[in-house]
Amino acid sequence: MGSLNKANLIEKIAKEMETTKAQAERFIDCFVDTVQKNVKKGTDVKLVGFGTFTKNKRKARTGRNPQTGKPIKIPAAWVPKFRAGSEFKSLLR
Repeated sequence: MGSLNKANLIEKIAKEMETTKAQAERFIDCFVDTVQKNVKKGTDVKLVGFGTFTKNKRKARTGRNPQTGKPIKIPAAWVPKFRAGSEFKSLLR
């Protein structure tokens, strides 16, 4: 299996789009920046068939310090969430 890092992704996109690696990297950086800025503002980013990036509130909760076992309070926080679209899900089945 393995994973695909940014450099490998840039190389694959550049080859597929018949463009330079520099242009492919600018595309990826622009895409990531645009998604992050919009999700931070609370705007969902929906790519039909691929999925939706959203901003979700995680409730405050009690956790445990793994070294001591003592309970600690974990504050509420905003977290990014990705929900895969139906076409993406069915591709993996």
